[in-house]
Amino acid sequence: MLNPWFFPVLIFFTIFLLKRFFSNPSKPHKNLPPSPPTFPILGNLHQLGLHPHRSLRRLAQRHGPLMLLHFGSRPVVIASSPDAARDIMKTHDIVFSSRPKTNSAQKLLYKQRDISTAPYGEFWRQIRSICVLQLLSAKRVQSFRSVREEETALLADNIRAFSSMSLPVNLTEMFSSLTNDIICRVSFGKKYDESDIKKQFRELLGELMRLLSSFNVGDYIPRLSWVNKINGLDAQVERVAKAFDEFLDRVVDEHMEGSNCKITKGEDNKDVVDVLLEIQQDSERDGFSIDRDCIKAIILDMFAGGSDTTYAALEWAMTELLRHPKILKKLQEEVTGMAKGKSYISESDLDKTPYLKAVIKETLRLHPPIALIVPRESRQDTKIMGYDIAARTMVITNVWAIGRDPALWDEPEEFKPERFLNSAIDFKIGNEYFLLIPFGAGRRGCPGLLFAMTIIELVLANIVHKFHWALPDGNRKEDLDMTESAGFITHRKVPLLAIATQRF
Repeated sequence: MLNPWFFPVLIFFTIFLLKRFFSNPSKPHKNLPPSPPTFPILGNLHQLGLHPHRSLRRLAQRHGPLMLLHFGSRPVVIASSPDAARDIMKTHDIVFSSRPKTNSAQKLLYKQRDISTAPYGEFWRQIRSICVLQLLSAKRVQSFRSVREEETALLADNIRAFSSMSLPVNLTEMFSSLTNDIICRVSFGKKYDESDIKKQFRELLGELMRLLSSFNVGDYIPRLSWVNKINGLDAQVERVAKAFDEFLDRVVDEHMEGSNCKITKGEDNKDVVDVLLEIQQDSERDGFSIDRDCIKAIILDMFAGGSDTTYAALEWAMTELLRHPKILKKLQEEVTGMAKGKSYISESDLDKTPYLKAVIKETLRLHPPIALIVPRESRQDTKIMGYDIAARTMVITNVWAIGRDPALWDEPEEFKPERFLNSAIDFKIGNEYFLLIPFGAGRRGCPGLLFAMTIIELVLANIVHKFHWALPDGNRKEDLDMTESAGFITHRKVPLLAIATQRF
């Protein structure tokens, strides 16, 4: 008579042997980063919330500075520490130098033929070289100095008009208009003063940024791509892509039909379209060609990457100064002493403003315009901090979380510009500390850093120098609404209103 345990034991050993037989003994065990539990189909998408940078910090506090999530079927690594960021953007920069493909960017950015979202390869290396060496070099940025100074002077005039009538100034609106006008003049050689055209263009740009940051279910759960047709996202993307394409075609045609077609302007008078058309004319000689779509994609990058982020930094800087009158006064004393009786601060004066630079650094620490740096994608299997990262994994660095980590910063939630005085910490691309990286770092770091910082410093120095500032209606600083907007660029949820009183 057989033992009653015979068949259970036989079944157990049969299953064990089959698993050993069909398993791949050469495949090593993967040491994956810590990961929170996932939900069927959604993965961890349900945990992101309205402000993903905040939700991801809470998850990182439980699971560690490098964690593996799943956005639908897509593996995503979240980095929330300087060490993790350094491994991704410096030590293994070449491995993480590509970008994930997204449906909205494919349609809105000419199949991702722009510098920001193009996948790593020869094409991206060439257009990055164009941007770094010809469009956003120190020499080119300097050539646009008169544009920045003229538009800053116009901003001061507009503020003065409100001041004379004792009316509150909508700084959010004014900063948005200022940066848009500067980018228009730099890119197109003119700005759109007609109120209807200017309003339409700014609304179109706002829709572009909203759609680029919208959740596209097809990017993460391909089987549910049809949802984008039901919720109207596909139709919105098509409409905005078509409207921008028609607008940019007119811009390029205007440059080609006028005297610009021969690019006879002096070097200091060329706008971005001029430079790109000149490169296109010389492309056969240089062995690399950029077509019309590439030109339009790069122009869109100038607006998407240069306008919204710059005005977000300005509105958060003024928000913090209004909340901290003593810091505002100290900054006024610095710029007033440096100006030595001049009513206007020029760009040549900005090197003598260490406290201004500290205020801006502290603003970008607390309020990075892009809280979650544009995602990268691994090009091959690699290791980060001892963990195995598979090829084609999306990687996101939470710079907002790094900037508020109590293990890295003294009183991290407090606005204290003094922490950056006599400090080696900087946000220049390639800085070794990786404590302050609002512009990213490495190969995919933002090439427009110098351009953006020059605008921010110039505008902030002048409006602080020319005006006293206070909250309207006798509001207390404690009552100032600090709620963030949802979206790729972190703005204030409500416009920033303030009362300006002329000083000079």
